[in-house]
Amino acid sequence: MQFKPPKNDDKYRWTNHVMGKMVYYGISEGLIKRIVRFPKRKETGVAEKTVAVMQPTSNKKKPQEIWVMYQTIGQQPAVGSRPKVRVISAWRYPGVSPVGKAIPIPDEILHELDDLIE
Repeated sequence: MQFKPPKNDDKYRWTNHVMGKMVYYGISEGLIKRIVRFPKRKETGVAEKTVAVMQPTSNKKKPQEIWVMYQTIGQQPAVGSRPKVRVISAWRYPGVSPVGKAIPIPDEILHELDDLIE
């Protein structure tokens, strides 16, 4: 199956970083959108002004979580509509991450994310 990169539209902006992670981890555009809309857990993102949201996968033998980090962009939308979202990164976390603690992300990824935000 060939990867089809997501297109920017009026609700979502996609960084090149997240597109590479989607290929690497095998995460689809629809799954990322679903996690952003209906997260199981929401944490403060590691990069400035970001949010990290998560949904667990349904594999009982090897539990995993899929995390998405995004940033709300633009001004507040009209009542009843959703704000624009810049999807920055997505990854699979092996196991179950601790609730309320900082998500362990390698230093090189943090530096790359900081460069994307600025």
